[in-house]
Amino acid sequence: MKKNLIIGPSFFYYNNSISRAFNKLGYDTKILSYDEPVHPFNIRNAVISKIFTPNNLISKGKLLFNQYICREFDSYLPELVFIYNGDIIDPDTIKYFKTKSKVVIWLLDGLYRHSGSALLANMVDAYFCFDKTDVTTLERKGTKAYFLPQACDTSIYKPLSLNKDIDILFVGMLYGYPKRIELINSIVNHFKHFNIQIYGIYKPIYKNPVKWLFREKRDIYKNKNISPQKVNLLYNRAKICVNIHHEQSKEGANPKVFEIAGSKSFQLSDWNPYIEETFPDKEIAMYHSKDEMIDLISFYLNHDTSEQIEKAYNNVINNHTFVNRIKEVLDIIY
Repeated sequence: MKKNLIIGPSFFYYNNSISRAFNKLGYDTKILSYDEPVHPFNIRNAVISKIFTPNNLISKGKLLFNQYICREFDSYLPELVFIYNGDIIDPDTIKYFKTKSKVVIWLLDGLYRHSGSALLANMVDAYFCFDKTDVTTLERKGTKAYFLPQACDTSIYKPLSLNKDIDILFVGMLYGYPKRIELINSIVNHFKHFNIQIYGIYKPIYKNPVKWLFREKRDIYKNKNISPQKVNLLYNRAKICVNIHHEQSKEGANPKVFEIAGSKSFQLSDWNPYIEETFPDKEIAMYHSKDEMIDLISFYLNHDTSEQIEKAYNNVINNHTFVNRIKEVLDIIY
């Protein structure tokens, strides 16, 4: 059986989603996860990095992790090394992998947030970006790159027979995202008599304990992250799932686009050309402004969305799963 070594941050279990896709395609897989920005991860290092972000701690963690993955590589001897993001990987480590294996990187975040990964693009067999504008940026610099959108893990995000007892739902990080906070606050203020649920860190205790202690509307703003399985349960309970992209998404889609559709739930997302192109039958409703978002929520709270939900679901499970994506990767590198 072919062997694949997967290396990536433990962020929201995407390593596991990638691994399951490779398993379905006949690969044995080994996952090497790490926590950013330090490795090895422990409470002491995490607290130090949050408060001080010392460069020597980060550099030491990076060095230790690269030594560790080279030892694991030698013991496992994979045919393929699949790296998610890649900032923590040293160029010498890539060279070492390349002596015996093919190496690919899939950037599941914006290029500007992963400058270290971008430096490796010319060294690997294939470099994949989730946003088309990042592909264009790299190719202008003479670096070959491929567009590979994010995807849905259908083992996690799937339809369940649950009552739609949440009117409006948003799941995602809020702290440090002023655009999201503005839009979510406008929803909360406008739809005061509806059941609105907001999951994601809003006021972290380590940033401002006073604001955390006296934070408002706790029945709406849950101020915590939750597991993907819990997210799927919430999507299935919601009449409208609101999606708000980070500003980095110009011609690409975040995972929520595919995950909400994969859970067979209705989605209202901010507009971009890739989403419109991917869902041409308006399976996903899209807004261009805060006012239009409010108007569309009012409209869809009172209209049947079952046809759109069905079309979006079929589109995703047929074309936008992790298996679809990994098949494309293998077609390109082989």
